[in-house]
Amino acid sequence: MEERSQWGTRAGFVLAAIGSAVGLGNIWRFPAVAYENGGGAFFIPYLFALLTAGIPILIMEFTMGHKYRGSAPLTFRKINKRTEGIGWWAVLVAFIISTYYSVIIAWAISYSYFSFNLAWGEDTEGFLFGDYLKLADTPGEFGSLVPGVFIPLIIVWIIVLGVLVRGVKRGIEIANRIMIPTLVVVFLIIVIRAVTLPGAITGLDAFFKPDFTEILSPTVWVAAYGQIFFSLSIAFAIMITYSSYLPKKSDITNNAFITGFSNSGFELLAGIGVFAILGFMATSQGVGIDEVVAGGVGLAFVVFPAIINEFPAFKEFFGLLFFLSLVLAGLTSLISIIETYVAGLSEKFNISRTKSVLFGGGLAAILSLIFATQGGLFFLDAADYFINQFGVAALGLVEVILIAWILRKLGVFKSHANEISDIRIGSWWTISIGVITPIVLGYMMFELLRLNITKGFDTDTGNYEGYSDAFIMWGGWAVAIGALVIGIIFSFVKWKSNETEAEEESADVNVK
Repeated sequence: MEERSQWGTRAGFVLAAIGSAVGLGNIWRFPAVAYENGGGAFFIPYLFALLTAGIPILIMEFTMGHKYRGSAPLTFRKINKRTEGIGWWAVLVAFIISTYYSVIIAWAISYSYFSFNLAWGEDTEGFLFGDYLKLADTPGEFGSLVPGVFIPLIIVWIIVLGVLVRGVKRGIEIANRIMIPTLVVVFLIIVIRAVTLPGAITGLDAFFKPDFTEILSPTVWVAAYGQIFFSLSIAFAIMITYSSYLPKKSDITNNAFITGFSNSGFELLAGIGVFAILGFMATSQGVGIDEVVAGGVGLAFVVFPAIINEFPAFKEFFGLLFFLSLVLAGLTSLISIIETYVAGLSEKFNISRTKSVLFGGGLAAILSLIFATQGGLFFLDAADYFINQFGVAALGLVEVILIAWILRKLGVFKSHANEISDIRIGSWWTISIGVITPIVLGYMMFELLRLNITKGFDTDTGNYEGYSDAFIMWGGWAVAIGALVIGIIFSFVKWKSNETEAEEESADVNVK
């Protein structure tokens, strides 16, 4: 197996970690979640969640990767041979996410091109679902490949796999050194223009105006933890893998605080930009801000093109900037997602990085074609919901319970982090990981299972988004359960690396 790579500089690692954390969800999910859960008052549970779940789990995963010097599967194997399957489960979740996340970036590339002549026209919703995606009538139908999605999707995979083939220092680090500063500059230009639009103050007032009665609701606190959890790229192999490339002398806790607060800072910036623009739209249409608030795909590819149509000047330029920001945020996150299984395959089967990238990334690229078909949006929606809720969230719950309650490794990890970090962690970290996070994630999982198994959704079928039982079963549940099952199967495959046993014995001696 090739000698383990390392980051060239501390800044390179921090930018890569921030690049992983800052993704599409920061721009199109956080503003709507904050608005719907108390506005300015939401920042109280949000900050509490950051300090009791986000940063503590970052510290834990940075420590795991740094201490055991391996991908998620190898790290969990070194902790305890029987837990390797959890590492592969995390890798499989990342693999599935990469197959559809790449397609959303392809949409953003297409819309960057459309911005030059505002090709989406006045009916932005009709353009997205009809002219562009050519959406199938029934969920579960594949239909044909959509050229407008397929061509930019090829570009996405060429860029990402090209970066990964070049390695950690010459590929991932350089890419993030370019993309993250560019993303921040691009989005700052958007925000500066947004806050000067007529009606911007209306949107900002809606975003920041606190409703303190809302923070008494348990659902608001769960929403805060959910946002922190899903936006920081924790609990699905990324941060363990990235931190395994750190040199021996690395300030783990400081890096975790920088990453966590940088991610939250960008989310706040995104909220300001998004709501200033939504305020402009509400004012220009003479409607309330609540009538134009949206999140997800609808915000990015329906509402924002409609808003750009109303801009008083430089419509094409600001349309290009917005979709370019989505492309940059998406690419840095996608690179980190794919790196998890590139590292895992390379270590497990003792193959070169290039072969691992071509095999793992190539397979993901082929499977991503499913989401580039006419029925792709339905498959994407179901897979994203189930793999995030029953993959990432479930993984987080299993991980903290395993580390804190079953294997009782918190003391070992705390000692390791404190030995090399300027900021020492104590009971705050132990209580957060061992008590607060498991309780909150446990409650989240209970509610999700209750909604999905008892069909608690308010739709005709009782299923998520009203999908049929058959589509939910094989387009949703099968995806989430498949990641777990295949992960367990992978853990039984014999390691091909001659160094693995020696590394495990060395790790066991160090722990003792």
